[in-house]
Amino acid sequence: MRATVLVRPKPGILDPQGEAVGSALGHLGFAVNDARVGKVIDLDVDATDAAEAKAKVESMCEQLLANPLIESYEVEIRG
Repeated sequence: MRATVLVRPKPGILDPQGEAVGSALGHLGFAVNDARVGKVIDLDVDATDAAEAKAKVESMCEQLLANPLIESYEVEIRG
């Protein structure tokens, strides 16, 4: 099963990359109120169904892919 994980800083957590992107966009004439920079991780997970795949990927996120103290994550599973 294919999984996509979106990891981004939690609200209130300093995001220097997001601030730099927001500032650069402002200099280019694009008005943005806030910019957050995260990461996308695509995985091919060995699982028999979507529920099992999601459980495995969430465990991966908690142990390695995201820092749950300062980052949030979303998991999308596709067959």
